Amino acid sequence: MEYMNQLDTQLFMLINGSHNAFFDPIMFWLSDKLIWIPMYLLIIFVMIRRYKMRGVLMLLFIGIVIALCDQTASGFLKNTVQRLRPSHEPALAGLIHLSKAGTGGLYGFASSHAANVFGLATFLYFVLNKKFKILKYWLFLWAILVGYSRIYNGVHYPGDVLVGSFIGVAYGYLMAKVYFKTNAYLEKKGKLDTQTNI
Repeated sequence: MEYMNQLDTQLFMLINGSHNAFFDPIMFWLSDKLIWIPMYLLIIFVMIRRYKMRGVLMLLFIGIVIALCDQTASGFLKNTVQRLRPSHEPALAGLIHLSKAGTGGLYGFASSHAANVFGLATFLYFVLNKKFKILKYWLFLWAILVGYSRIYNGVHYPGDVLVGSFIGVAYGYLMAKVYFKTNAYLEKKGKLDTQTNI
C-alpha cells in the first residue's frame, strides 16, 4: 500500500507539475461545473425531442446515477477513508500548483467529479442508439478530460480519479440495465409509446 501511495504521489507530481500559462485556464474551466450547463441542456433537449416519454425516463435515471455516484464518492468514501487531498497534504506544501478554484475540501478519495461524469457517460453510452455515436464518444472524452483536470489543478491524486471513474462506470452500467427493465415494464403496461424508435 505504501508503494502504491508513493507511485500515486509521483504520478500526481508529474501531471500537476506540467502546468503552464496556456493550459491553466483550460483546466480550470474543465473542472468547473457551470461551464457545462449548455451541454447538459443540449442533452436534455435531444433526449426529450428524440425519445419523448422515454427521454423523461432516461433523465430520471440520470438523476439516480448522479446521486448514487456522488453519495458513494463524497458521502461515503471521502468520510470513511479520509485521505487528504494533495492540496491539503503537509508533505506537499509549497510543491503543488493550484488553479484559482483553490484547494477544495479536506478529503479527496474518491473523486466525485470523476464518478459523476463517468456515470453519466456510461449510462448514456448504453441507452442512446447508434445515431448518437459521436455524442457517446464525446462524453467519454469529456469525462477523461474532467478527471485529468482534477489532477492538473492539484485537488486529486490519480488514484482518486481512477476509483471515482470505476464507481461511475459501475453505476452507469447497472442503472442502464435497470432502465431497460423499467422501460420494458412500462411499455408492457402501455405507459410508453411503443412506436418511439429507441
